[in-house]
Amino acid sequence: MQRIALRTKLAPGREAEYEQVHAVIPAELDAALREAGVHSWRIWRDGQDLFHVVEVEDYQAMRRALRDHPANVAWQARMSELLAVEDDYSGADTGLRQVWELL
Repeated sequence: MQRIALRTKLAPGREAEYEQVHAVIPAELDAALREAGVHSWRIWRDGQDLFHVVEVEDYQAMRRALRDHPANVAWQARMSELLAVEDDYSGADTGLRQVWELL
């Protein structure tokens, strides 16, 4: 299992809408995430900055599985309206580099 940290940024003035949209995600997206190996996905917000922690079997495999999945394509289209930079799932990102952890 991998724990991946991500950072994204909201477009100005979209904070409340982003939180409202995330209050309940579509059931199809929930199922797609779980089928792609996601165990949990948490998001924190500080102003326009979003910090994600994803626990997933294989992050790169998850991104490949979701890249063309209809539920994720629709979700990413909606998110592109709210984010300063959209994620088109074309890259091979590995998330933020971990520097330190207290266990």
